Amino acid sequence: MRRRDFISLLGGAAVVWPLAARAQQPVPVVGFLRSTKQAGSAHLVVALKKGLASAGFRDAENIAFEYRFADGQPNRLPALVRDLIGARVAVIVGNTISAEAAKAATMTLPIVFVTGSDPLRLGLIQSLNRPGGNVTGVVFTTGDLSAKRLALLHQLAPKAAVIGALLDVSSPSFVEVLRGVEVASRAIGRRIVIEKVASEREIGAAFTKIIRAGAGALFVGPGPLFLSRRQIIVTGAAQHALPASYATRQYVDGGGLMSYGTNQTDAYWQAGVYVARILKGDKPADLPVIQTTKFELVLNLKTARTLGVTVGPSLLALADEVID
Repeated sequence: MRRRDFISLLGGAAVVWPLAARAQQPVPVVGFLRSTKQAGSAHLVVALKKGLASAGFRDAENIAFEYRFADGQPNRLPALVRDLIGARVAVIVGNTISAEAAKAATMTLPIVFVTGSDPLRLGLIQSLNRPGGNVTGVVFTTGDLSAKRLALLHQLAPKAAVIGALLDVSSPSFVEVLRGVEVASRAIGRRIVIEKVASEREIGAAFTKIIRAGAGALFVGPGPLFLSRRQIIVTGAAQHALPASYATRQYVDGGGLMSYGTNQTDAYWQAGVYVARILKGDKPADLPVIQTTKFELVLNLKTARTLGVTVGPSLLALADEVID
């Protein structure tokens, strides 16, 4: 799948130079690869470009981009990686499973990952300080935020004696999140009904089981399947009148109630800085993995009013952004 005509939010300018212009004045090309759908990725592209611009690389001036999206179908990633390699990109930037697919395809082309999982456990790198090989990147936390997210959800829905939890088994952090949810449920004294989802067709059935169990709130775990099908999940939560907590702000932008997690915009900005360093001659093997510590709480007050949820002043004061 070719995304040469993918348009960013920066004034609607084309993100890839015409081939004729590139032939006259060659510029490095960055491959942007994600396992998700294209929709919802524009803010990450903008952040990546800002990181590159901070080091002097500006789109349509001295750098170009190639975009590939697997649309939630990981089996398409190997072909997309080969396509990027054929396009002679100078570096590939990818989310977790995209970076894994790229690493499996090349031992020489630089790869910069942005992941919420442990890159050591995944085998992407040899160590955090000296990654070795052709891969480095940025790590943001997802799994160990389960306790915080459930505590915030409990504040929004204090009367919910049962909380449903949708977990994406395709998520690299699935085991960590599962363990975190189980521990956190005991801390807040609420019963958690866990539904493990492996495909889109299982989402509806999972909602049915959660509702039958008497759930009064919903915890949605991180993962590529859910992110690609986030509108289905947000709609399901609304239909069943479930106050829900999500891992990333894309859900809240689409009508979800609340998200708490790492600021992925910041993570992609950091990735842009690393791509710039690689383009200037640094080797991925020598660039320590960056671990981001910037988190954000986003609330959607319009959704809260629709659900009849009262957002207290203490929670509003904690929010980094409120959508109304």
